[in-house]
Amino acid sequence: MHTAGSVSGSDLVRKHAFDVYLSPARRSGDKTFSINVGVVHRALALNNRVPLVCAALASRKFLTENHLRLISKTGPPSGQSTTVTYTYEFLEQEKENKQLGRQDAWNRLRGALKDVFAELGGGENYLRNERANFYGPGKDR
Repeated sequence: MHTAGSVSGSDLVRKHAFDVYLSPARRSGDKTFSINVGVVHRALALNNRVPLVCAALASRKFLTENHLRLISKTGPPSGQSTTVTYTYEFLEQEKENKQLGRQDAWNRLRGALKDVFAELGGGENYLRNERANFYGPGKDR
C-alpha cells in the first residue's frame, strides 16, 4: 500500500520516460521518438517488472497526458519483453498548426473593414453617425 507521498511504479516509469525521452524529443522538434522497455527497466534498476514497464508506456494515461499517439510496437507477440520498443508521435503539433491557421483567419477578418472605417472617419465616428441617423431624416425618436 502506498502512502500519500509515495509514487507508484507506473508513475516512476512514466516520469522517467517523460524526462529522458519525451522532453528532449519535444525540445528538439522531433515528430516521433522511441522507447525500449529493456533500457527503461535497467535504468530504473527494476527487478522482474517488465510487464509494469510495458503497461505504463502503453497506458492511456501516458498517451493522453503527453498528447501522444502510439504509432508502433515492436517485439514478441506476448508484448511483454525487454525487446519491446514503443514509437510515439506528438499530437499537439497538429493542434498548434490548426490554432495558428484559425488565428490567421481571425486576423485577416479583423482587418477586412479597416480601410472602410478609415474612409468614414474611424469606427467611432461611423457609429456616432449611424446612431444620429437611425430613424432616418425628418423623423423623431
